[in-house]
Amino acid sequence: MRWWPRRAPLDEQRWLVVDVESSGLNPKTDRLLAIAGVALQRRNGGWSIDLADSFEVVLLQSDHHPVDKPNILIHGIGVQAQREGVPTRDALRAFEQWVGQGVLVGYHSAFDQALIDRASVNSLGRRLPNVWLDLAQLAPAVVSPPSSAPGARAPRSLDDWMQRFGIECAMRHQAAADAHATAELWLSVWPHVSSQWPRATTPIGFKQVAAMARRARWLPG
Repeated sequence: MRWWPRRAPLDEQRWLVVDVESSGLNPKTDRLLAIAGVALQRRNGGWSIDLADSFEVVLLQSDHHPVDKPNILIHGIGVQAQREGVPTRDALRAFEQWVGQGVLVGYHSAFDQALIDRASVNSLGRRLPNVWLDLAQLAPAVVSPPSSAPGARAPRSLDDWMQRFGIECAMRHQAAADAHATAELWLSVWPHVSSQWPRATTPIGFKQVAAMARRARWLPG
């Protein structure tokens, strides 16, 4: 018997940019601390960020879990906030409801997906059926590299891409702020995506964009 939900039709009008904070950098062993996201709405052939359609939750951490205090300096989620968070089951159910059938977008999204899936399986007995799009793959596949001036290098990190497009972030390594910065990156990358389909008679959907992202695996470097 299948224990995860069947994949529903994609909502191509509402995509969700997601970012997580964790207790460490190993998605197989470290714990999910927080999830945040903001919606992208498709309008008139383009996209816009809908700040009114957002999500943010800090998950309750058990007293039995050790708190990595040096890690708090990175994500800013203090001991008290972790001890007063939302129970994991309730937080993930709320996240499922907010996500709906939308495409999930992230930067190095495999990390976010692995943490959310592991927590969902442990708490709900299922993982999200939604598809994910990784901007870390898509951006270099569609955006022309910078000039070959001495010292110039292709963007690799989210910070590199933010600098490339002049994107500001209120507080890096804070889930809601990082999600918004990633959403701004999507808006910057989208014209490069749409320019590759100048004769498209129907809206460019997830399948076409995901195919572009997969091209990055074959790019030099």
